Amino acid sequence: MARHLVHSPGSFFLLCFHLLLAALVATAQNAPVKVRVGVILDFMSPVGHRRRNGIQMGVEDYYAAHPGSGTRVELHFRDSAGDVLDAASAAVDLIKNTQVQAIIGPTTSAEAEFVARIGDRARVPVLSYSATSPALSAAKTPFFVRAAANDSFQTAPIAAILVAFRWRAAAVLYEDSPYGTDILPALADALQRVGAKIMDRTAVPSDATDARLDAALYHLMAMPTRVFVVHMLYPVPVRLFRRAKMAGMMSEGYVWVATDGVGSFTDMSSPEDVEAMQGVVSLQPYVQMTDAVKNFSARLRARSRRENSSDDGVAGSILMRLWAYDTAWAIAAAAETARVPGPAFQTPERSTRLTDLDRLGVSATGTALLKAVLATTFDGISGRFKLVDGQRQMPGYEVLNIIGKGARTVGFWTPESGISQDLDAGSAREMKQILWPGEPRSTPKGWVVSPNAPMLRVAVLVKRGFKQFVGVSVNSTTGETQVTGYCIDLFDEVMKNLPYPVSYRYVPRDPSLDSYGKIVDQVRDQEADMIVGDVTITASRMTKVDFTMPFTESGWSMVVAVRKDTSPTMWIFVYPLSASLWLASLAFFCFTGFVVWVIEHRINPEFRGTPWQQFGLIFYFAFSTLVFSHKEKLESNLSRFVVIIWVFVVLILTSSYTASLTSMLTVQKLLPRVTDVRELQRRGDFIGYQEGSFVKSSLLEMGFAEDRMRGYNTEEEYADALSRGSANGGVEAMFDEIPYLKLFLSQYCDGYAMLGPIYKTDGFGFVFPRDSPMTGDVSREILTLNEPGKMSKIEKAWFGEPGTCRSQTNSVVGLSSNLSFESFGGLFLVTGVASSLMLLLYLATFAYRERDELRAAEATTASGSISLRRLRAWLQHYDTKDLRSPVFRMNDESVRNGVVETPRNDGTTPFSERISSELEMNTTSSEETPTHEPGTSFEHGGDIAPASAEMETPAASQPH
Repeated sequence: MARHLVHSPGSFFLLCFHLLLAALVATAQNAPVKVRVGVILDFMSPVGHRRRNGIQMGVEDYYAAHPGSGTRVELHFRDSAGDVLDAASAAVDLIKNTQVQAIIGPTTSAEAEFVARIGDRARVPVLSYSATSPALSAAKTPFFVRAAANDSFQTAPIAAILVAFRWRAAAVLYEDSPYGTDILPALADALQRVGAKIMDRTAVPSDATDARLDAALYHLMAMPTRVFVVHMLYPVPVRLFRRAKMAGMMSEGYVWVATDGVGSFTDMSSPEDVEAMQGVVSLQPYVQMTDAVKNFSARLRARSRRENSSDDGVAGSILMRLWAYDTAWAIAAAAETARVPGPAFQTPERSTRLTDLDRLGVSATGTALLKAVLATTFDGISGRFKLVDGQRQMPGYEVLNIIGKGARTVGFWTPESGISQDLDAGSAREMKQILWPGEPRSTPKGWVVSPNAPMLRVAVLVKRGFKQFVGVSVNSTTGETQVTGYCIDLFDEVMKNLPYPVSYRYVPRDPSLDSYGKIVDQVRDQEADMIVGDVTITASRMTKVDFTMPFTESGWSMVVAVRKDTSPTMWIFVYPLSASLWLASLAFFCFTGFVVWVIEHRINPEFRGTPWQQFGLIFYFAFSTLVFSHKEKLESNLSRFVVIIWVFVVLILTSSYTASLTSMLTVQKLLPRVTDVRELQRRGDFIGYQEGSFVKSSLLEMGFAEDRMRGYNTEEEYADALSRGSANGGVEAMFDEIPYLKLFLSQYCDGYAMLGPIYKTDGFGFVFPRDSPMTGDVSREILTLNEPGKMSKIEKAWFGEPGTCRSQTNSVVGLSSNLSFESFGGLFLVTGVASSLMLLLYLATFAYRERDELRAAEATTASGSISLRRLRAWLQHYDTKDLRSPVFRMNDESVRNGVVETPRNDGTTPFSERISSELEMNTTSSEETPTHEPGTSFEHGGDIAPASAEMETPAASQPH
């Protein structure tokens, strides 16, 4: 039976069939999963076929590097013919009929925007390597992935270039398409961040004729700015620069800065086109020219030549080819990572399906594939491939200067370092030498004065006085109105230094506008474009207009009339110190003497004697420190410390007193008629102010009555009113801002002085409308003028040397010209604390050491209350000598040994008399009563014992 089965022909063929079927099943199970990817290109463009080859090479190179991949990307190409509708139709066909799981392309931003919405609806990821419009984003269409640079990235390097050459304004020429218009908001923001602005925006259609290009160029030629930013795609900018050269706009003085739409396509331009673009500065995303890039370019050229011999001479952007290659590699890597199955679409359940869009299914693998694409990172041939927020990140931009036969690199820009010559960390933060159009020797200014520019109306107030600030006069010969003054010269100098031209004319305002507030309202009401003059910056005015940085001193004060003090006084020596300081000094003199006496009384014989002698010693010792003539020897370290601190205080007091008295005796003194604002209010005197100034309202807020105010306009009126005084139709004080008062005092040096507090304001500033872009520019130029001293030269030209009457003003004697207690409060605090601490320390030590004697003395006191007896006992014991003191011990030993001090004229010595007296009293007291009596008290302190008396201290008598 078995033999029959083996040799049977039918069974043999059946066995072979089963083996073949098993092999086919095993092969099918191990075959890679096909991932269908659609590609939409413009095959009508010369570079369309090369980009197709680049995408194919990206997929092939990925699987050559990863032969064991479980997926295989299958490319399906469609032609958009450069049309938005054809691109959308191709996308619908790929999704509906081919059921692709991802789409690469299309080429332009307009096509990509439409296709991205279709892919978002079908949940098919759309990867674009050439759609750079900022309007396309994952926020609007989550399934759109930009594998190229966002155009908004290059706005920062453009702004950095303008700042590097101090160009503050530019005109923009852009392509009238989503690619061109979508960059404008980001460019405006970037320029605003660096203090620049877009002065004009000119749209150029992608199919513009030469006449249309010429019209746009002549429009720009009539503008004052000469810095032009070009954002167009090849070949429109090439035609633009050809027409610009014919119009003379590629000559000296012009600046052309182009985006990567020019720099990335330079290799596509002919020699004639390069010649027309001489001096243009352009950007290009930075790509390192590695061996892999060179190898890819050579292979791509060879492959394109094999497939189409006519493609050999076609040039194109190498950057776009590299991005297309990396995009194909990324989709292959993402498909392998996601391990997506074959195509699977869910057909929508709808009752009525009118169009192909309605019949589009939803991809079941699109979400997983999109996540894998967004997470894909690798080192591609164009650099690091990494997506953030659905778009590729650029490491930086290369700055190119088109010169000679091509473009040369003059610098780099990175988000971390900004502009630099190289990408090295220590590279210079500037660009290399740039050859501008016309090859000028210096950097172009970037602007010219245009005759067609509107003239700004600069309002100035016609004033009767203080014309050194702003003066308006009429030439009697020509009848021309002339505007002069410090404010005018300063404003003209600022305008000359602005990085852009400003045409303006001065418009004197009617003198009937007697208030600065009224002329400020004209800027708010657009009756004037700006105000130049002595307009003070106040909070109320800043709610209506904008002010520049102040260019004068701030604050306002008062000027009063003064007279020379020629009346001598015999009591001038009292004036240097105020009454409070005199009293404080006297009190501390007495306090310091008392503290020293308390510490020294029991241990120092020089601080003993009759009550009147001791009271006199207290005052004498303290006041003798004024001239450092105290001769009493101090025995206690506590009193020495007190005297050291006090001598330091006395030194400061005497030095200050001497300096103040010397100043009063030698400096010419001027006595003001009034020295304080409160005195003016109390007396009800008339005061003056400058008419039209805000000072009047400030005086009213301070409490001055309006009927006690008088307005004046000129310096002569100021002097006349002050000289006449309030009682004779004038004023006692003139209130005005510091610049006016200084100008007045420079002209009237004798008889007037500025006194009183300075009330703070913000000074003078130029007035502009709210949110005017010129405000910041003018403020910066004011600061620039102030640094090298140019502003000081203008001030000297109009006001002369500063400080003409400064010495006279300093010699005015006011109420606070003498030294007050507040000036020396710290010194008195130090000496008071030191003396008090030493006194307390001495009393605590005395109470502790003499505690037994004090208790015994209290017991012997019979009359009075307990507190009174204790106080009397303490005082009596304190009045006794401390015989343990070295001074008294030494004299006691001298007496015992029969050594007597040198006698005085009457044959006695103070020490011997006091010791003899005390010994006699102690002997008598020991015989009569056991109670203790003080030895030498205020009542028994006289020197009564003869010097020749020799005595012995009884053994039973102990000194206290």
